[in-house]
Order: sequence, then C-alpha cells, then structure tokens
Amino acid sequence: MESMTTVSEVINDLQKEGYTIDFNLKENCSECNGNYLQLHPEEFVIDKHYRFEGISDPEDEAVVYAISSLRNNLKGVLVNGYGISSDPLTEAMVQALKQKHL
Repeated sequence: MESMTTVSEVINDLQKEGYTIDFNLKENCSECNGNYLQLHPEEFVIDKHYRFEGISDPEDEAVVYAISSLRNNLKGVLVNGYGISSDPLTEAMVQALKQKHL
C-alpha cells in the first residue's frame, strides 16, 4: 500500500471508497448538501481517521474523518484542524469524533 502524505491524497483515496459527501462541521452536528441534511452524533460513525501534523507550523495540523451513516445511507469526509485551529464543538460531537479513535 502506498503511503499518503497529504490531506488531498487521503480525500481522493476515500472518494474512491465511496466517501463522496463533503461534510461541514457545526457545533453540534455535521452538515452536508448545502446544509439540507444534518447528522447528529448518534446518527453517524467514524470509520477511519487520518491525522496530519505540521513539521514547523501548528496551522498545518489537521484530521480527516471518514464518516458513514447507515440511517441515511451516506458516506463522506469531514476535515477539521487540530489545536487552536480546530472548530469549537459541543461535548457530544467531541465524544463522537473521539470514540472511534480508541
């Protein structure tokens, strides 16, 4: 398996696996399709995640989540920063995003 070193490489690979929806992170949900659909923490699972750490710039830190929702028959990608560049979230979203890490 070839090593993926950039966020765009990971996203391209995940799209080939069917993760085609671009999710946007909101405080207590994940939105897609022009904010038409909102997924709350109990409605999705994190299938995979990839963390990227900047060598010299903390703003280069990011995490890519591969998210699926059986209830809505959806698979997509959510990208968030790490540390100070991350979006503020509710505790439920934080736990949902951490849960699959363990």
